[in-house]
Amino acid sequence: MSHSTTLLALLEEASGAYVSGEDISRKLNVSRTAVWKQIRKLEAEGYVIDAVPRLGYRLSGRPSRLSLHDLLPKLTTRSFGRNLKLYEEVGSTQDELRKLAAEGAPEGTLVIAESQTQGRGRMGRSWLSPPGKGVWMSLLLRPQVPLVFTPQLTLLAAVALSRAIVRVVPLDIGIKWPNDLLVNGRKISGILLESAAEDERLKYVAVGIGISANLDEEDYPEELRTKAVSLKTASGRPVDRASLIAAAMEEFENLYALYQQEGFAPIRMLWEAHSVTLHRPAALLTPQGVVEGVPEALDDSGGLKVRLKDGSLRTVYSAETPNS
Repeated sequence: MSHSTTLLALLEEASGAYVSGEDISRKLNVSRTAVWKQIRKLEAEGYVIDAVPRLGYRLSGRPSRLSLHDLLPKLTTRSFGRNLKLYEEVGSTQDELRKLAAEGAPEGTLVIAESQTQGRGRMGRSWLSPPGKGVWMSLLLRPQVPLVFTPQLTLLAAVALSRAIVRVVPLDIGIKWPNDLLVNGRKISGILLESAAEDERLKYVAVGIGISANLDEEDYPEELRTKAVSLKTASGRPVDRASLIAAAMEEFENLYALYQQEGFAPIRMLWEAHSVTLHRPAALLTPQGVVEGVPEALDDSGGLKVRLKDGSLRTVYSAETPNS
């Protein structure tokens, strides 16, 4: 760890109490002047640190923006998120990640931005990405699976993200097929997978993740206020975005390892357990037209098996549902 990261950890461990400059100097093995320089560096990043003669230093405020000092110590993963790029503003984290993927970036590379000017969701829709209010990130995967199994990774991402959110915020999260996360019927997150393939095998997959963490109602345009909600609004308290990102990387890495070892079956079971789509009448807008029926389960490739009104079973691989 850098000196400033270690210093921040010392101040956090004190839980609001003062830490003397002498103690900090000894633990960092640097001069008191060097300690002061590290204090000023943290302040420049948005941390509020009280300095009182004969008492020392106390952490009394944190930046509203993400920082590597805050995020890196929370990561418990082996590779996911370890190669990390953090930006103040980008057009799209997906575009930034795909550039890195083309340059040979390793699996687990993560791109995070405080804001996106051209964030996008499924079906080419724009994605609201105001600064400092959400988690806007893209994760690089290099799975050794055929292109046809890409939908499985979409469902894996939804399960990983729902499990991560519940760890940080006590909410009842449901998954709407294939990968929208809902709280009381309102969307709190979306996932977009974009892939590159060669000879019917995946070269890489860019997993775009948007989580409406700390948006307020006025941050949403009028037409979205009944359809979307933030974790802050739903839970009644602000969310620690760094903890949320760290939890997402841990859940994603663990489920991805399970998927590689045992295939899609355990992922399918977890998705079905979190689903708010199954066993409810639905009208699915497919490229071939509307399919009406009751979704019953997932098939082996990640498609949705729908029982039609005539009793027959049809598998849908790509569709929209109302208000999605």
